[in-house]
Amino acid sequence: MKTRLIVGLGGLAVLLPALIWGGELAVQIIGAIAVLVCAEEFASMAFKEDKWAAFGWLSLTAGSSHLALVHLGTDVVGWLFPMIVVATMAFVMLRPGPSLEAAADRVGRYVLGQVWIGFFLASLVILRGFDFGLGWVFVVLAVAWCGDTGAYFAGRSLGKHKLYERVSPKKTWEGFFGGLAGGVGGLFAVRAIGATYGWTDLTPLDCVVLGVALGSAAVAGDLSESLMKRAFKVKDSGWIMPGHGGLLDRIDSVVFVAPLLVGYLRVIKGIG
Repeated sequence: MKTRLIVGLGGLAVLLPALIWGGELAVQIIGAIAVLVCAEEFASMAFKEDKWAAFGWLSLTAGSSHLALVHLGTDVVGWLFPMIVVATMAFVMLRPGPSLEAAADRVGRYVLGQVWIGFFLASLVILRGFDFGLGWVFVVLAVAWCGDTGAYFAGRSLGKHKLYERVSPKKTWEGFFGGLAGGVGGLFAVRAIGATYGWTDLTPLDCVVLGVALGSAAVAGDLSESLMKRAFKVKDSGWIMPGHGGLLDRIDSVVFVAPLLVGYLRVIKGIG
């Protein structure tokens, strides 16, 4: 627990100043580094027998997707994603592995990694580029962090009914609803702080709607990563954060929340 706390506080000491004072460039650099770290972790989990070749391909394809989405916009998805899938099928055809019967499975794993790492991570960087983008980034972090805290305490004190025991034995429905309450409360806190700096885009209705919708997405992200780790038969995605596991373990909620928020802002609010 001590190591976990020290590493967590150390990470915040680096991340928060970069987000607040580093501007879009700092977030873009952090995002690019995160893509490489996550590509290595995913390759280690999903392609144990061919890790370095998988890491190279994921770095190239997920990294290219990430940069294209950040610098060219989400309109590129329509042609970029099919191109990456076709290229990946050709790559697997050239490196089919020991079993031809597993080729389709290998393509699926690559595409999963490319979407999870390249496309989802880009959403957080895209948010930072919106007007008052820092506020929207903190919306994502508040839902993920406050929701996680609310889920922990509600689950620990009230938890009796299992949420999805097969994938995550410790999660309960009581923790789930505690997490939603924590996310809503976190957004009202972000709204109050933002209002002191003239940011009024986050309304009370947004706090409730986004707290519930994004909070549910955060839980889905957490459970999805747990499911992948069980499928790949690993305990943690990596080792880069002692006491926490890998980077994918720490951002599993964030990468599900950020794309949903980007969609909400563009479609519902007309922002971005």
